[in-house]
Amino acid sequence: MEQNETGCQAPQASILCVNNCGFFGTATTMNMCSKCYKDLVLNQEQTKLAASSIQSIVNGSSSSTSENDSNAAALTAKAHAVAATSETIVAPPQTTTAAAPPASGTSQEAKGPTRCGTCRKRVGLTGFNCRCGTTFCAIHRYSDKHECPFDYRTAAQEAIAKANPVVKAEKIDKI
Repeated sequence: MEQNETGCQAPQASILCVNNCGFFGTATTMNMCSKCYKDLVLNQEQTKLAASSIQSIVNGSSSSTSENDSNAAALTAKAHAVAATSETIVAPPQTTTAAAPPASGTSQEAKGPTRCGTCRKRVGLTGFNCRCGTTFCAIHRYSDKHECPFDYRTAAQEAIAKANPVVKAEKIDKI
């Protein structure tokens, strides 16, 4: 690289990535673009990890040495074949255990508009969900206005008992 009188480096000529991906590479990344270089480093790390795990499996087994040698050769050959065939790391598709979305017959729109449990007034998004599990309008949202079957007293007692466990000191032996 040439330096001017000011000490600045002259700009380098643009070098295309050696993998012919269409982007420009640099000398620091072995004339590869950043994506190809990252893929190369990841692939090398995966190969090293696979080789070290194969070695630990081979060294950890308690079979005869001739079987170890043949197994080691087979496993390293498989590891090199896997590394050669996969240039990029592809994550397996994630499968979710959640069920498929409900059918249109059971969705909220199929049921009709949300209504108050007492006066049947349409509440839409402004409805209030009670602890008894029903939706109410602004007038009937309080438990005394809609004859709520939920036992607030017992629920509060259980919450207090859970939050404040009984502390009992150990008895002291008297002399």
